[in-house]
Amino acid sequence: MSVPYETAAYEPPDSPEPPEEHLARLLGRALNSFELPDETIRRLDCALAYDSSLHSAHHSAGLHRETYRHTWLLADGSALTLWELVHNTAPGSEPQHEVYTDEEELRAATAQLPLPPDAPAFELPVTVQLSPVLAPRHAYLTDDSADHARRLLRRAENPDRPGAETAALLATACAHRITQAFGRPRRAERTGLSFSLYEHAFLLRDGSEVSLWEVEHTATPDGRHMCEVYVTEDTAREAMERRAAQVS
Repeated sequence: MSVPYETAAYEPPDSPEPPEEHLARLLGRALNSFELPDETIRRLDCALAYDSSLHSAHHSAGLHRETYRHTWLLADGSALTLWELVHNTAPGSEPQHEVYTDEEELRAATAQLPLPPDAPAFELPVTVQLSPVLAPRHAYLTDDSADHARRLLRRAENPDRPGAETAALLATACAHRITQAFGRPRRAERTGLSFSLYEHAFLLRDGSEVSLWEVEHTATPDGRHMCEVYVTEDTAREAMERRAAQVS
């Protein structure tokens, strides 16, 4: 049987907002947001999608409390949930918002509220329906990724390296991953040249992914190491073959 209850002070928005804006609104209204672990906030910096739903409610004699479940899909494919407690039991009956990292903390805080034990209550089954989003191709690391992109582009010596447009795009990178791609130019075996190819994959704040391909080699007149950067793997491998041919 459904139970009438007062409208909560917080209502989910009619149209989806970016995950980072939803997080900012939640933390901005929560009185105890400063108690959240730094690691939790850092992980949420690169959320790709989120879902919010009413989880339970309790109402009596003008007093009420509601709990909301906020879940984010993260860059590594995992999900992170925060629990929001909304109530008007403080002096003045103004709505108060609190946020917790797990359901046990939420229950403990809820038990301390001055609500009659016989107040009508209901609890909804927890269902999470994250906004449709493609799972990221990589498991990313968040470690000053925009600066990593800037340094990568700065050390590239090839004239056809990615330009200002790519640099501006990667300034919004919030996570990255470096992997080595194997396979050397055919001529490298005969000449003794050193060639290495790396993919630098970046996750942007809009959930899209961009990769740059770095070639490190010694096919230079004095045998020093040189760095070149390309926007596709094909162009990077073509450059490796071209460099090896010029020396052999």
